Amino acid sequence: MGLEDLLKKVKHRFNDEKEENKTEPAPKPEVKSVKIPEDLFFKCPRCRTASYMEDFEKDRKVCAHCHYHARLTWKERLEQTADGGSFVEHDAGMESLNPISYPDYADKLKKLREQCDMREAVVTGECTVRGYKAVIGIMDSNFMMASMGSVVGEKITRAFEYATDKNLPVIMFTASGGARMQEGIISLMQMAKTSGAIARFSEAGGLYITVMTDPTTGGVTASFASLGDIIIAEPKVLIGFAGRRVIQDTIKQKLPDEFQSAEFLLENGFVDMIIERKKMRSCLARLMKVHNYEKGAGK
Repeated sequence: MGLEDLLKKVKHRFNDEKEENKTEPAPKPEVKSVKIPEDLFFKCPRCRTASYMEDFEKDRKVCAHCHYHARLTWKERLEQTADGGSFVEHDAGMESLNPISYPDYADKLKKLREQCDMREAVVTGECTVRGYKAVIGIMDSNFMMASMGSVVGEKITRAFEYATDKNLPVIMFTASGGARMQEGIISLMQMAKTSGAIARFSEAGGLYITVMTDPTTGGVTASFASLGDIIIAEPKVLIGFAGRRVIQDTIKQKLPDEFQSAEFLLENGFVDMIIERKKMRSCLARLMKVHNYEKGAGK
């Protein structure tokens, strides 16, 4: 037998043994897909860190890593500010019309009323904060980015008129994208209207505290949001009038990185103080106390 024939025989025998020892592969275990609930985690838009939604909500919707103060609904804001059961809403039935017949505006308002459980972008009323009675207004950015239309302006104006009559301080939580284009010039008129009401309130000796939340921009910043006797901001919130790119293109200059942040505005004198959310309620009560307001009554 030649070498070539021997190699063929060995190869044939090896293949036969390999075939005999061959076993069926073990079946792969069935892998069941696990669906993670969408609301299990919160991903911070600033630092991009994820945390459990339960922990995030327990911490008043403040990021544990960078202390970003996320946006709140009007109900969440009210719960964190007012004494339980003390809030009485004013002008609850007011709704915007469609003064310039803007397409689909009425349908959009109807849908948002159902989604946000509010009739307009601001809720106003009377409450107590650690026993101190005050008129309160809360803007909710979930409702058309809390843009200021005719009803928003009217409700804020009436809030200041009521506070003037009852000799009560006013606390206004602002959060807005500015004027509401769907109401045209009528929206812009609210800037003068609310400013006039605040002027009369101020002349009567009233205390007006503005709390700027994320974001406070446009015509709201240019009117009632900037007229507070004391202007408070939450940490790292956006405050401004026009957008950053619009300003840079207009003045042909590069703006600082922190431009329009609460910290930048505090440094430059536009904001009086920055208060964390967990300390806001006690701060508001202390401010009313040092301005000689008494618990359970007006000044």
